[in-house]
Parts: sequence; C-alpha cells; structure tokens
Amino acid sequence: MLNLTFEQYLTKIILPAFGDTFIILFISTVIGLILGTMLAIVMAITNKNGLHPNETVYKVLDFITNTIRSFPFVILVVTVIPFTRWLVGTSIGIPGAVVPLTIGMTPFIARLIEASLMEVDKQVIEAARSFGASDFQVIFNVMLVEAVPGITNNITFTVIQALGATAQAGMVGAGGLGTVAIRYGFNNFNDVIMYSTVFLLLILVQAIQLGGRFIYNKVK
Repeated sequence: MLNLTFEQYLTKIILPAFGDTFIILFISTVIGLILGTMLAIVMAITNKNGLHPNETVYKVLDFITNTIRSFPFVILVVTVIPFTRWLVGTSIGIPGAVVPLTIGMTPFIARLIEASLMEVDKQVIEAARSFGASDFQVIFNVMLVEAVPGITNNITFTVIQALGATAQAGMVGAGGLGTVAIRYGFNNFNDVIMYSTVFLLLILVQAIQLGGRFIYNKVK
C-alpha cells in the first residue's frame, strides 16, 4: 500500500477516480441513450400494438434485450472482455468500463423507453395520423414528445443503476471509484478510503436524482 496521508489519497487517487467515474457514466449514458432510443423505436413500431407490427423482428429484438439484461453486470464485464479489447484496445481504465457499461445500459434503456412510447394515448396518435402525419412525424413529433416526462424519469433511474455498475466494474480494474474502493479500501482494510468513495458515490446519486427531477419538472 502506498505510504500516503489521507489528503494525498484524496487529491492524487480519490478525486481523480471521481472524475473518471463521472466521465465513464457520461459517455456510457450518452451512447446508451442513443442506441437504446433507436432500439426502443424499432421495438415500439414492430410491437403487436405498434404502427407496423412485425412479430419476427420484435421477437428477435426482444430475445436480445432480455438475454443481455439477464447477465449480472460483473459477469457481463468479464464476458465481453475480448470484445472490449478488440474495440478499444484495453479492458481496463475508462475505455474498459465504458464498453461493457454501454452494452449493459442499452437494452435496459430500450425497454424503459419502449414502455414509455407504448403508454402514449392512442387517440393522440390517431389524431395526428388523421391530419396526414407520416410515420416519421408520428414517432418523433408525437410519441417521443408525449413520452418525454416518462423517459426522463426512466433515464434518471437508469443512470443511478449504472453508477452502481461502475463500482462493480472496479472489481476487474475498469477504473473509477470502484477500483479505488476495492484496491485501496477493501483489499487493504482501509475503512477511511472505502467510506470516502461511498460518500462520493452518494453525492453523485443525489446530484443525478436532483438533476433528473429538475428536468422532469421542466418537461412535464
């Protein structure tokens, strides 16, 4: 264990790891949201109650999302290590955490957004179509717009879940506060380091929750 004071641990190890966790979470959320939204739109369209039901397409996507979501995140991180190394050249650090976290978040986000889209009032959709709206306009100008409040709540929940997953990724050296908690806290029986990282994770959770609530109040 490095012979450092707590202040040195804080400035040289813990705070940089806090920054790494934020970066991992931000990149994974942005990519996962983009991919998850695209997947959710296709699933909502091909759903039996969608604009263009297609049982084959929906069942394939349903199987893929359910399969990925069934993996415990730690197992998923280990399982995709070869793919992570192929894609970003490493399985540790920020890139090593972003890839599995994005893979894990995407189907989760897709399911939540699909549910929000399917909850949109059918009468609103029919009204838009009666005015000559195209499928593209119905999806992006009606369904997504109407579902924004629900999507906002779902994304807030997903990001908080993902924050916990970043800590789990630290068990395999993926970077961020999880790695610090395991390497410098748990493995070295240092409760100060351990609880310092927990405190910072709690701050992040509260910040995410407050941010999500603020955005929800603006868009509802």
